[in-house]
Amino acid sequence: MITYAVNAPITADQFIDVLNRSSLGQRRPVDDRACMAGMVENSNLCVTAWEGETLVGVARSITDFHYACYLSDLAVDTAYQRAGIGRALLARTREELGPRCTLRLIAAPDAADFYTRLGLSRNTRCWELKRNQRIAD
Repeated sequence: MITYAVNAPITADQFIDVLNRSSLGQRRPVDDRACMAGMVENSNLCVTAWEGETLVGVARSITDFHYACYLSDLAVDTAYQRAGIGRALLARTREELGPRCTLRLIAAPDAADFYTRLGLSRNTRCWELKRNQRIAD
């Protein structure tokens, strides 16, 4: 049975483990434990899915709860995918945000269809400054 929690404490090791058991581990700095610990510690909304004591899914966000929420990570263990866990994590995140807050995310290439099926719309106005990249002169 899957249970869900909001802002339940998770360790960097649990976070790394679930990322590695999903496809998201390939696109996160899982070998940089200090970075991963900072990601967990500095999120202000984290919805998690558990089977017993095992973390099987996570939706990790940064938000002001009023205007914008950036969903940084949505990861579900591949053994648990296609069971509605990702959808439930997103729905619970939405519930925590309230009706006025816009949820934004950058989809992994293989996940774009998943988000479209859930009713999210594509926004082409995203810009990013990569790690260790400086503002141009």
